[in-house]
Amino acid sequence: MVTSQNLLKGFIVLGIVYCLLLIIGYESITNYLKPLLLPFLFYTVIKSEKFATKKWLLAALLFSWLGDCILLFADKGQLYFILGLAAFLIAHIFLIVLFTKQKSENQSFRKPLFWAGVTFATLYLAGILSLLLPSLGDLTFPVVIYALTITIMLKTSLKGTFDWRQNSKYTVLIGSAFFVASDSILAINKFHTPLPLASFWIMLTYLIAQFCITNGILKLNKNAPV
Repeated sequence: MVTSQNLLKGFIVLGIVYCLLLIIGYESITNYLKPLLLPFLFYTVIKSEKFATKKWLLAALLFSWLGDCILLFADKGQLYFILGLAAFLIAHIFLIVLFTKQKSENQSFRKPLFWAGVTFATLYLAGILSLLLPSLGDLTFPVVIYALTITIMLKTSLKGTFDWRQNSKYTVLIGSAFFVASDSILAINKFHTPLPLASFWIMLTYLIAQFCITNGILKLNKNAPV
């Protein structure tokens, strides 16, 4: 019988194989493996016990998977990049809903460290956009909207580290930060300066992000009332 732990281990093993193939230059093979990655996490969540925000996590993973598949064709035209961006935008909106609907104690607004984190995230957003804006052209509006959305996603997970009880809240925050890092590397590589081993670093940070968010949310809701 396939257990949730076995599915998580399968994701880790396949993710390592995927990243190693990127390093040694077999990107054509990774195109076939990429659609197989997130289903491991998706079915891990399916097999988990019921919890109140389960559907939002599944929705976020589903649209992330759609984004993965669509972006496989990004070199065939800008439309595929925009559609992939839209899929991930929706995924991040579902993550925002997921984080805000988690049972919380609403302590964050009274914590100076929370506001320091919010300020840092805002300054980071401003820095990345100032770097990218001159070269975005027709993609300025969708990229700005996407950047704003993923920053809100990061801030809501940051809020959770002050409002949620279990220590897995830090895993969720780490995952959110890695998601921002992955998208930042992708954006800089595509719109500003080509980076060495860009595909490897984009996917490594992305896979860490998805694993940490999924595993963190599952642990956060373990034995939680529906």
